[in-house]
Amino acid sequence: MPVFVGLLLVGAMVVLGSGAVAQTATTSSHAHSKTASTAKKSTSSKEKKSTTKGKKSSARTTVKTSKRGTTTSASSRRAKSRRTATHKRHHPAPKATARSIKLTSAFHATEQLRPMAQQLTATRSVAAYRGVESYAHSHPGEGAAAAYLALGHAYMLDHRYDDAANAYRQANQSGKALDDYADYLGAQASLQAGHGADAYALLNNFAERHPGSIFIPDAPVLLANAYLQQLDPQSALKVLQPLESTPQASHVDFRYALGRAYQMSNDTTRAAAIFRSIYLKQPLSFEAGQARTQLVAMGVPLTAAERKAHADQLFNAKQYSAASEEYHAIASNSAGLSASDLDVLKIYSAVCDMKLKRISRKQVEALPETTGDSAALKLYMLAELSRDEDDETGHDALIAQMIQRFPKSRWLEEALYSGGNMYLLKHNAQQATYHYSMLVKMFPQSTYAPSAHWRAAWMNYRLRNYSEAARLMDEQIQMYPAGVEVSSALYWRARIYEDEEHNFGQAVNYYRTLSTTYTNFYYANLARQRLKVLGDQPAVAPSPVLSAVPPLDVPELTGELPENDIHLIKARLLANAALNEYIGPEIQASETSSEWGALAEAEIYASYGEYTRSVQSMKHSGISFYSLPVDQVPTLYWHLLFPQPYWPDVVAESKKNGLDPYFVASLIRQESEFNAGAVSRANAYGLMQLLPSVGKSLARKQKIRHFTTSDLLNAKVNLELGTMNLRQVLDRFGGQKEYALAAYNAGDSPVRRWMSSNDYKDIPEFVESIPYSETREYVQAILRNREMYRILYPGN
Repeated sequence: MPVFVGLLLVGAMVVLGSGAVAQTATTSSHAHSKTASTAKKSTSSKEKKSTTKGKKSSARTTVKTSKRGTTTSASSRRAKSRRTATHKRHHPAPKATARSIKLTSAFHATEQLRPMAQQLTATRSVAAYRGVESYAHSHPGEGAAAAYLALGHAYMLDHRYDDAANAYRQANQSGKALDDYADYLGAQASLQAGHGADAYALLNNFAERHPGSIFIPDAPVLLANAYLQQLDPQSALKVLQPLESTPQASHVDFRYALGRAYQMSNDTTRAAAIFRSIYLKQPLSFEAGQARTQLVAMGVPLTAAERKAHADQLFNAKQYSAASEEYHAIASNSAGLSASDLDVLKIYSAVCDMKLKRISRKQVEALPETTGDSAALKLYMLAELSRDEDDETGHDALIAQMIQRFPKSRWLEEALYSGGNMYLLKHNAQQATYHYSMLVKMFPQSTYAPSAHWRAAWMNYRLRNYSEAARLMDEQIQMYPAGVEVSSALYWRARIYEDEEHNFGQAVNYYRTLSTTYTNFYYANLARQRLKVLGDQPAVAPSPVLSAVPPLDVPELTGELPENDIHLIKARLLANAALNEYIGPEIQASETSSEWGALAEAEIYASYGEYTRSVQSMKHSGISFYSLPVDQVPTLYWHLLFPQPYWPDVVAESKKNGLDPYFVASLIRQESEFNAGAVSRANAYGLMQLLPSVGKSLARKQKIRHFTTSDLLNAKVNLELGTMNLRQVLDRFGGQKEYALAAYNAGDSPVRRWMSSNDYKDIPEFVESIPYSETREYVQAILRNREMYRILYPGN
């Protein structure tokens, strides 16, 4: 009997051929121009998460029932949400205590350290070290303590562990405001330096000595590792065993330390069980590799099936090289494996090679004939190769064969989505619709289903099959109410009501639902424009479809920070010492941080000019900002989410080139998040992400002498040349911002190709029809954010 059943696919695995459109549910699209940078890709995905998280959590029940048993309409639920939002109560701010007063005093005493400490963390130059050392010597007490913490942190980054341990020791001797950090980080440094015994006193009774510390859950594991380093497994077990029923025991570092303690105590049975569990259940962790090493050392073999399950998960995580090595390693140690097992492994290795673009059609065709999952996988690979070779006939025949032979295979699911994407790029709406519709029909629970369903709806709209498009758009709203496509479906269904069915009242209902539920979305702005055009219309009962739209969920946010909150004060003090990675966790440790944590973290970063990190912390907060009315969120949040760094230069250079400064700021926010030092993987530089060749050409026109690529990292120079470049791109497309933005992201040639079809009713239809997901989202985001800047800074 074969050992292997099939490749275990977890979640939505991305398997697209070259030129494929991105999966809405999982990734951003393939790069098509210089702006497909790491910074910008992460911007798009992070912002999407921020704007959808709230909707997902509120969409579990789409219809609510009142006490009388009547269905509450979507509009009344949204209105009720708005009414109650302004009356939410917040926790009372804590009163000053002796500890909060001491911490506040320490914070003020170290404010001058912040720029020096931040520079040290960023550069770790000799001069930076000397500056902070000088500060420590001249500011005894809490000033010195914070400075030594900054030095210890920098030494750790430079792998100078003995120096780090000494610096943390001096921090502990100088002040007490951040003594839990001095103890815990000092113990880490001692362990790294090989002096685990020095960590005992720092970690023993840690929770009792440092109540409320964020390190309380991790201190026992660090202490256990110190004992293990000093060959004292029994002491490690005494620390860990009493905690086996706590949440911390599920963490992989805890489990690995426990396994090592059992192993060193010669309890190999328990140790092996723990290591095997880590290897199989947490294969992507660092500890998984260590666990396997320990199993080998104990002479406890992993079965071929276990190793394959591990390799499958590496594949799912797109670690194709590691997965391929594992598949090959399993095959090379083939004792107990049948010929059919070896054939299966060859096919799994081959799909890794295909993802790494190092396999040919001839090699795939030469793979053995198998059955089940691996047979479907071989057909999938052949279909992908046909796609890459632009062989539509061969591709479609392979898809048909998969539908017939493997109707439930995950590889068919992947092939259908990939095929739909291929035909979308080719502007073959009929074939794209077929593939997407077939995917939804055969795999209704697929991660790709919401995206595929929407694309089928949109393709029908583009084919002017309005009745089918309308049906699918309503179905989209009802079937996938938490999906990112709902705002699009609401707008375009309203357009069909307005333009084709002339049901203006129902169009108004859809536009209003869109405007109130997705207040700051791109399509909400367009909906408000249509409402102005339509004016007053006779009232029409809302379509039942609209009851599926999730109600607006306004979080409890306050613009007033609890100045006496211990964790808030410590987070500010951490910024003075440049322990930046601990600011967020320290804030989140407060019981009331859900009301103010996002604001506090962003404000701390902005206070020392880290606008990029400030914006990112807001995006990561999980708050659905784009669904929330501006007046129901404290203004401070909006200004941190949409900051104005470099504003005088942005305005000046925009005016020189006849540009809207809000438009320029929105583009910068999308391209670099105001990081003047950003350099993308595509080698684009600075605020406006200019390629060196573009910068050099523009500098020559401006007669900038001795220009070098590094000059593009100067904000003033980048804005001067970047606004010139943006003006030129706009002029090449007749001043139409949507075309220009698409070209800024994807390049001129694709945009002119899309324009050449000349069958768009209007610009919004062109934007929705952009086949590159990243580019479409990029255009919509910048236009949306321009409106946000206008609202937040009127007349500025």
